[in-house]
Amino acid sequence: MLLHIPDVLTRAQVVQIRQRLDQADWVDGRATVGAQGAQVKHNRQLPEHSPVSQELGQLILDALAGNALFFAAALPLHTIPPLFNSYTGGEHYGAHIDGAIRSLPGGRRMRTDVSCTLFLSDPEDYEGGELIVTDTYGAHEVKLPAGDLILYPSTSIHHVEQVTSGTRVCSFFWTQSMVRDDWQRSLLLELDQNIQSLRARVGDCPELVGLTGHYHNLLRQWSEL
Repeated sequence: MLLHIPDVLTRAQVVQIRQRLDQADWVDGRATVGAQGAQVKHNRQLPEHSPVSQELGQLILDALAGNALFFAAALPLHTIPPLFNSYTGGEHYGAHIDGAIRSLPGGRRMRTDVSCTLFLSDPEDYEGGELIVTDTYGAHEVKLPAGDLILYPSTSIHHVEQVTSGTRVCSFFWTQSMVRDDWQRSLLLELDQNIQSLRARVGDCPELVGLTGHYHNLLRQWSEL
């Protein structure tokens, strides 16, 4: 499932975050990947344990907590604190797949089921820099307005095209879902959206109660808690 979630952040929140990031000290992005990733990763990253990264990451987590579409699509169990990267002057990130396991604060570990990129630069702010996600249906090019998020399975091979002018700034993070399988998450999202659409058109009725029951019974069957 490749899903565009608009307006995760307000314009005021984007401006606030960018003001802090524009004054931050960035480091080589290769510091946070393994040997294979280091061969193809060419960008800058905010140190993940820096006070600025933690403060802005919490702002994003708070915004996600109130986003119904993100919850319905990701069905989050654990979400790693958001990280931040920047591309400029020809920087890029070659084809790679995200690591299956990430560490959480406190030494706990989580499985990466869902990958997210939250754009903090508008498309007209830079040339190139498209996120390309490849799945069984082909390659999908993503370049979204600041404040919008793209959600996709962490099993996907993806890359970031070279930024030829301007600066591309994003936040990125991973979620362990209550439902491990992407196909099952897709079915649940579609069922949930149809239930919400019918409820808005006809109100509650016995058939909708039954459909809602099916949704929760499937979630009960598939969830891993």
